[in-house]
Amino acid sequence: MSTVDAAVKPGFSLRRWFNGLDRENRSVVIAYLMIFVLIALGTIFVTPNFSSPTFLIQQLRQAAFLGIIAAGQMAVILTGNIDLSVSWTLNLAAVLATSVAAGQNENMLVGVLVGLGVGVLVGLINGIGVAFLRIPSMVLTLGMNTLLKGVIVVYNGSAPKFEQAPPFLSQLSTEILGGIIPVVVLLWAGISVINYIVFSRSSLGRKVYAVGNNEVATYLSGVRTRRVLVGAFVISGVMNALAGLLIAGNAGRSFNEMGESYLLPAIAAVIIGGTSILGGSGKYLGTIAGVILIRLLDSALNIVQVPPAMKDITFGLVILAMLFLYGRAEKTRE
Repeated sequence: MSTVDAAVKPGFSLRRWFNGLDRENRSVVIAYLMIFVLIALGTIFVTPNFSSPTFLIQQLRQAAFLGIIAAGQMAVILTGNIDLSVSWTLNLAAVLATSVAAGQNENMLVGVLVGLGVGVLVGLINGIGVAFLRIPSMVLTLGMNTLLKGVIVVYNGSAPKFEQAPPFLSQLSTEILGGIIPVVVLLWAGISVINYIVFSRSSLGRKVYAVGNNEVATYLSGVRTRRVLVGAFVISGVMNALAGLLIAGNAGRSFNEMGESYLLPAIAAVIIGGTSILGGSGKYLGTIAGVILIRLLDSALNIVQVPPAMKDITFGLVILAMLFLYGRAEKTRE
């Protein structure tokens, strides 16, 4: 090759490659880079064990619960809406499921179906309210969250019940295969594969992005946008309910307020992963990175014994920072 050819075809440049990425892929790369940065900082300033395989596997197991919730939250956010009923959908599903199962494996299937049914019902109500009644999702789902909290208080009475989870459900949530891979992580991986296929390869995924970009134009093109919106909220409700069952299994029981600590981190994980809060843009691979990042950050704050209020402030600042970072990007998915 001549000198002229070499000048015309320069070698690989990491900066040129990064600048050549579209907004979505650039956000994914940033999210994964932030994970490595946080692991390095945690190892230096928090504890030397922060980068140990044992610690990271444990964090991945804990991240799986948040990851399942974030999968549903992303479906809703992609449509330009938000689901604030996470906490008590999760809680009610777990309480009813463990109550029906009564700590017995023989009753677990019925209990699981009841719990998932709660998620479907809540998702349907949220979706119908947003899609057909045109109630703003933030107002509707926040009201739903308060309603579900009241239902649990009425159901449990003044003295909260602590229902035992079936042994098999606890084993599913805590078992580590071969001492290496937690079963719940494999479950999250399976859900992640399905989500990736749905969002990236299916017509439903394309419709979800289209609704988030421009619902009116999507409707005029022949897409039944109301069904898409209801479907997104049902997915979120089912994911919240499933996470509630697994969290109850992990704790060995259900209890009030068990879902309170998951709402803000789930939203933060989706936004950190590069999904636009306006809808229509984002990749599920980014949400996975956001979940891991949030889990590592939460662990670091727990190790240094940061009060819960300061943790909420930290997550809030993270959300604001990512909104400022991504906020000027185009809404339209490339």
